[in-house]
Amino acid sequence: MPEPHTTEETNKSVRAVIARARQRLSAAGCDTPKLDAEVLLAYVLGRDRTWLMSHPEAILTEPEHTTFLKLIYRREAREPVAYLIGSKGFYGLDFIVTPATLIPRPETELLVETALQWAKAALTTLTSKSPKIQNSKYSIVDVGTGSGCIAVTLAKFLPEAQVVAIDLSDSALAVARQNAERHGVAAQIEFVQGDLLTPIDESVDMIVSNPPYVHPADLVTPITTPEVNHYEPRLALDGGEAGLAVIQRFLAQTPHFLKPGGMLLVEIGATQGNVVKKLAQAKFPAAAVNIESDLAGLDRLLVVKNRVD
Repeated sequence: MPEPHTTEETNKSVRAVIARARQRLSAAGCDTPKLDAEVLLAYVLGRDRTWLMSHPEAILTEPEHTTFLKLIYRREAREPVAYLIGSKGFYGLDFIVTPATLIPRPETELLVETALQWAKAALTTLTSKSPKIQNSKYSIVDVGTGSGCIAVTLAKFLPEAQVVAIDLSDSALAVARQNAERHGVAAQIEFVQGDLLTPIDESVDMIVSNPPYVHPADLVTPITTPEVNHYEPRLALDGGEAGLAVIQRFLAQTPHFLKPGGMLLVEIGATQGNVVKKLAQAKFPAAAVNIESDLAGLDRLLVVKNRVD
């Protein structure tokens, strides 16, 4: 861990402290040192980054400067910015995060976007076939909810959704509940502690999950960053043998709980597309099974549309 700087730093303007912090974070190997410094300073000052840019000569108080330096010291040790400030943006919403939860990734927004499109289409089809049906509910299960970013976002943008959010970690569920309250969707979500789909006793319209899918060996090699290796919960990352053990157990359960015509959406690793597709086809031989790519062109999402009886 880097040693804290003890030399006198007399210039405490916004511009100067960001410049010094950027140099320290760059030397520590952080990928976005200037952005990290700006986000942390904005957090300390209770401002946004736009304010920092328009007030480069503003002077920090001694307590503000001390607090900022403590955060920079922790960031030099590669503690994630999201844990330092206690929040992370996802799909235009701000989520509470703690070391008990995985930090939401932009890649997971593909799952949310796809889920919203399919759910809205299904509801439109239902109401067009039966115009008398009003306020139709759409049942969703989110497996491994973590911070609740998927469950909460789906509930926020899909008022018809009734969501069951499952996680093995009680600590993660506590954070997810806070996020549901924060975004006004607590009444739409039931939070349940349990392993994969074991708490469910009836079929649903949609099952979504960002399960652990990292190969265990990758968690102790340079393939993953120190932010991931040392700080994020291993329970949310380690996919077991070949990174596929959890996904295999999960896929074995899903056919029993997905309604005819229902959707299964599962985030996967960038090299897992072919094998996961085969696993899903074995469990859903009559379903439409596809792998969708993210913006980088990498395998990212298993999409299964169950057959209609």
